[in-house]
Amino acid sequence: MKLRKGLWLSPLILVLAGCGYNQIQRLDENAQQAKQQISVQLQRRADLVPNLVNTVKGYAQHEEAVFTQVAQARAGLAGAIQTGDPQQMATANGQLTGALGRLLAIAEAYPQLKADQGFLRLQDELTGTENRIATSRNDYNQAVQAYNTYIRTFPQAITAKVIGAKPRTYFEAAPGSEAPPTVDFGTRPTPSTTTPPAPKKP
Repeated sequence: MKLRKGLWLSPLILVLAGCGYNQIQRLDENAQQAKQQISVQLQRRADLVPNLVNTVKGYAQHEEAVFTQVAQARAGLAGAIQTGDPQQMATANGQLTGALGRLLAIAEAYPQLKADQGFLRLQDELTGTENRIATSRNDYNQAVQAYNTYIRTFPQAITAKVIGAKPRTYFEAAPGSEAPPTVDFGTRPTPSTTTPPAPKKP
């Protein structure tokens, strides 16, 4: 019985291989690795947020509503990363972008914060991470396009159906939500004439 089964499976394996089975696996793995790179960069961005918030708190402790929004957005991103779902990650990352824009806008009312070297360094790191996220997103979407196109093409589409290969989801957030945080300093309230105290040294 085992011999007969083996003789029956051999032609099937050859047919699947000839219809793109191996290529489907390679393209799927490429997309998976590209998605992992997005997760790594998103996690790096999330890891920068607490230090950025603490730096701003040193000058603007009363901006609690903004700090809460950032904390909630960061938690949402962390949860989305755990799911591994590209759409959830893209949406959560867009929400964090909006919250960070509000956080960075606080600096206009605090000249000392704008000149703080730690704050400037964190901004640079954040910008660098956002650029890496954009690169990883493009790499992933290109890999997904190659994979999705391949499994829809005959005769690979037959193989894809037999093995249960499904189209992958692109990393796309709502329009405008993936733009880097922007700071509209014109919307900030006029700062007090009293110079805010520098943060306390640990």
